[in-house]
Amino acid sequence: MGLKKGYIQVYTGNGKGKTTAALGQGLRACGHNLEVCMVQFLKTDDSGELCSIPLLRGNFRVFRFESEKGFLWTLSPKQKELLKSEICTAMEFVKKVMKGYEYDILILDEIAAVLSNGLYSTREFLKIIKGKPDAMEIILTGRDMPEAVLKIADLVTEMREVKHYFNEGVTARAGIEK
Repeated sequence: MGLKKGYIQVYTGNGKGKTTAALGQGLRACGHNLEVCMVQFLKTDDSGELCSIPLLRGNFRVFRFESEKGFLWTLSPKQKELLKSEICTAMEFVKKVMKGYEYDILILDEIAAVLSNGLYSTREFLKIIKGKPDAMEIILTGRDMPEAVLKIADLVTEMREVKHYFNEGVTARAGIEK
């Protein structure tokens, strides 16, 4: 089947739901027999989507390249260098995915945090994204998406926090936030 024309979508902002929106797009795509690839950055914990996605007839795959390290702001310089190396490996994989035409949808979850924290060059990332196949949809998520990425995107949705129970001390709950 495939897509005739693919666009670049961005889900950004301080509100909840960026990854959830991208997963929803992936789920919808699977319902139309499209092939979905999600690369998750800066996430190493177990989450509900990792349990659910394999139930989607195998046409939605998730890849992670990073070892478990903790939050970015707690990392030592040596751990940050390892993280940068793992992200470079992930980006090489992204290049292969884009050249292979194996997937219709490519989701780069939390790529904004990678770019905004200087873990990968925004300039290099833009070169990669601008070379996407015409028929591939690219979905990018994360808060603080660099302005240069927003400029090349075809769709930008900003999730804005109005009220959040985290501010009342509620931690991430299984099946809701993780």
